[in-house]
Amino acid sequence: MNNTEGTGRELPYIGGVLKFRLPFVHYRIEYQDFIQGAILSCVPLGITAALVSVLGIPIEIAVLMVVINNFLYLLHTSFGDPSVAGWITAGIPLYITYLVGFEAGPDRILALIALQVLVGVIFLVLGVTGIAKYVFIHFPISMRAGILLGAGIASLMRIFNPAQPFMAKMPIAFVVASLGSFFILFSARAIHYRAEHSWFAWIAGFGIAPGFVLGYIVGFITGEIPAPKGMFDHFIIQMPFGEMFSSFSALGLGMPSASTWVAAISLAIVAYVLAFGDIVVLQAMVANCNEVRKDENVVFEVPRNHIITSIRNIFMGICIPYLPLCGPQWTGGQALVVNRFVHSTPAQEPSYWGGATSIFWGMSIAMVFHPIVQLVLPAKLIGFGLTLLIQGYLCVYIAFAMCTTNVQRGIAGVMGAALISANYVKLWGNAFWSGPTLALIVGALLFFLLEYGHEEKSV
Repeated sequence: MNNTEGTGRELPYIGGVLKFRLPFVHYRIEYQDFIQGAILSCVPLGITAALVSVLGIPIEIAVLMVVINNFLYLLHTSFGDPSVAGWITAGIPLYITYLVGFEAGPDRILALIALQVLVGVIFLVLGVTGIAKYVFIHFPISMRAGILLGAGIASLMRIFNPAQPFMAKMPIAFVVASLGSFFILFSARAIHYRAEHSWFAWIAGFGIAPGFVLGYIVGFITGEIPAPKGMFDHFIIQMPFGEMFSSFSALGLGMPSASTWVAAISLAIVAYVLAFGDIVVLQAMVANCNEVRKDENVVFEVPRNHIITSIRNIFMGICIPYLPLCGPQWTGGQALVVNRFVHSTPAQEPSYWGGATSIFWGMSIAMVFHPIVQLVLPAKLIGFGLTLLIQGYLCVYIAFAMCTTNVQRGIAGVMGAALISANYVKLWGNAFWSGPTLALIVGALLFFLLEYGHEEKSV
């Protein structure tokens, strides 16, 4: 049995390693997660600015790339991986630094193709051979908690950093949205209200959507959020597939040179190290689902996650090279799906897979319709900030819950601090020695020095 498995039933599926499930056949579409996803469609569109400025991609093509990438997230939950997938976000500054070292134009696109395909190959080799599963099974609890703690605090630091736009640009709207969302999602009183009042349980089922809407209205009144513009300029977004494939992919530009492939190897390894932390977070959240909801067994297998992530990276790298790359998990979205599932009864949400899949059906379909995108885009900072807050909250409390001894807590704390602090510098001028790498080394040294081979009573 995988270490994330529960005691309940597993949802039926078609196939073997890739467990194919169809909406309306194996699970129902959860309209509340669908709406929540539609509201959060503003979040992935934030990468379009980098696609335009760094790669010289026209905005219409950049938006189309985001939409296609979002539909590919559905590969995970449609084929048996419980991941609410996303980017390899922490490495975006490193990818940009790497890309601007190439001449603007086709050379820069070819450099991204090499990087993304190599990342896909790393995921494929480690997933198919089973190496990733072996490493993951033997990964110490203290180091898992350290990654969770570092990821959680890093998210919270972005929110409370005055240089970030959340509190600086919309303090009233963001505080109102945050307090409303946190009360609905995490308050002990709200949990009581869910059980006592069906109307409140229905509202709470929308996750952060009520808080988002409340913050949007307050921000509009205070002037912190501008009115939507150009909502009815188009009904469907523009889809210039021909130009995208001919000018910005290997299909039109050909494959990179040997020297370009070699130049991308070290950063591809760094990207995988960054993604490994997301896999640790995913495993912990799925384990939390199985611990709370005994009625369903949500199975997470590292090789399956790796294989699907590799497919996304190799396909996108060749056909639609995508600057933030394709990662194994979006922690903010994962937190939303997990939180709603664990706080719902089987009658309210019969299966984890309904919510995990519906959030991306809602997000992906919403981005196809121009009026919806323009409506939610002015409040994109609220949507992004709320996912960071919830991600931070859940990562921190799961990290604390995982540790059963003081030694584990100490190692987790030091490792988490290393992960956060080292992100501000590159030791020896090399991107490889950034936060994730240094954190893994520090955590491993402390584990073998303080914990390995010694028994300590749980406290």
